[in-house]
Amino acid sequence: MLRGNGLQDKRVVVVGGSSGIGLAVSEQAALQGAHVVIVSSNHERIQRAIESVGGEAQGQVVDVSDERAVATFFSKLGTFDHLVFTAGDSLYLYDLAATDLQQARCAFELRYWAALAAVKYGTPHIREGGSVVLTTGIAGQRPRKGWVIAASVCGTIEALTRGLAVELAPIRVNAVSPGVVRTNLWQNMSAPDRERLYESVGNSLPVGRVGEASEVAQAYLFLMQEGFGTGQTVVVDGGAVLV
Repeated sequence: MLRGNGLQDKRVVVVGGSSGIGLAVSEQAALQGAHVVIVSSNHERIQRAIESVGGEAQGQVVDVSDERAVATFFSKLGTFDHLVFTAGDSLYLYDLAATDLQQARCAFELRYWAALAAVKYGTPHIREGGSVVLTTGIAGQRPRKGWVIAASVCGTIEALTRGLAVELAPIRVNAVSPGVVRTNLWQNMSAPDRERLYESVGNSLPVGRVGEASEVAQAYLFLMQEGFGTGQTVVVDGGAVLV
């Protein structure tokens, strides 16, 4: 049994919580009685997310790529229990010969540096028994051709998770590594191309389909509540790393 680590009346900050996996985490945490604070750079998405989550959900527009803005947000937020970071842009997928190194550096801004800033300025306000859950991806464990930058980012987040778990103890720090999931991460593709991707990837997986955000969100809720694991990366990928 969980040792009183449920989410009832806990304050959960979800950076990137206005869409995709982050929105699903926000919705499921709220259903378990958590007070959710949704952080995003887009005001309209935040408002839609608050309506979707319901209850006492709150939202705040923050440019998480701006360290000063992140620091200001957490200084005014007050104490909370769990920090979830799901913010991410479309994956940078190019063969190395075609890789623009300046754009490649930008790929780290939101997925790594913004996550690090959120942890740096957020964790001093986390209550006893609280946690951090970051987001990586299976590119770090099972890269494909053209995934050099994506694999690098994901591998970096896994290493960051382990380092932070030691640095910030007793705050628990873990990560979730999703496979291909139906989210707006693929919004830069046309709808037909996106569906072909889902079908192609899904047919190659042991489970026979790609994932849904609501399924992956359950891993974040588990890591917030379980109370004992730290420095771990939980893979939720339909078996992609096996095939």
